[in-house]
Amino acid sequence: MSSTPYVITQPQARELLTQVDVPQILRKLFRDLAAGQAVQPAQQLVEFPQGAGDFINYLGVLAEDGVYGVKTSPYIVREQGPLVTAWTLLMSMQTGQPLLLCDAGELTTARTAATTAVAVDALAPLKATRLAIIGSGKVAQAHLHYVKNLRDWQSISLYSPSLSEDAQTANLLKSLDPRLTLANTREAAIADADVIMLCTSSAGPVIDPSDLSKPALITSISTNAPRAHEVPPQSLNDMQVFCDYRQTTPGSAGEMLIAGEQHGWNKNAIVGDLPDLLSNKVQRPDYNRHVFFRSIGLGLEDIALANAIYRLQH
Repeated sequence: MSSTPYVITQPQARELLTQVDVPQILRKLFRDLAAGQAVQPAQQLVEFPQGAGDFINYLGVLAEDGVYGVKTSPYIVREQGPLVTAWTLLMSMQTGQPLLLCDAGELTTARTAATTAVAVDALAPLKATRLAIIGSGKVAQAHLHYVKNLRDWQSISLYSPSLSEDAQTANLLKSLDPRLTLANTREAAIADADVIMLCTSSAGPVIDPSDLSKPALITSISTNAPRAHEVPPQSLNDMQVFCDYRQTTPGSAGEMLIAGEQHGWNKNAIVGDLPDLLSNKVQRPDYNRHVFFRSIGLGLEDIALANAIYRLQH
């Protein structure tokens, strides 16, 4: 007896995500990981012949919810620029039948930003008042959305080189929060910041922590470029390093791979991950030096959100 999965398009996913508490779903997921109620294998890279692209597959099991899922994301090389899409398939651990096929574009944006928000809440100084954001796209906008109420921010400064020619996005950003100011330079944006969120698709460093005037929390995300990194790899040696999941992040994060190969950094130097932080196995850091949080994105995050919006419908 076969069943056809429920299909959710990108506009439907965007609408349904507004009806669930995304950071809370992710907090539960990381606690489940800590308790052994969830399984997160390493992501799998499947390359096309002749450098024509690849698929990255992110798998996961949520035992309490009885679902297995896979997010699969192709990167297809084309003359007019690469094409990137992503879909999440949810399957029942009871019946073995597919439950849901969901366009993962909105899930990816939401879980990327909300994971950073969960980390900021767990790691940032309680008295942090100055927030800086590098980047201006959908992911940066989602970061602002999920982080804006986590501390009593007195100032929120954003820099993106593309904004000088994009008045529409600049106006949209200003409308998201009255505290937000658009900085003219990267240096101005991060000056005196307590928390700096890097939300770019850059393949190489966008800030150097050694340029900062005081210890800060720096968060960084992944992009599809090979070995992408938003801080210089050697800077890991001078920071307290945290990540979303220590079992998988060091094997994929560009700056961690390069730091291990070229700068004597060891993944055992990771102080803790989100399961550690949310199960109180690791304490909030002191800020005698920079704190760095790196997320590569877990299949389980997409699967947990796909499951949440599936439950809204069923």
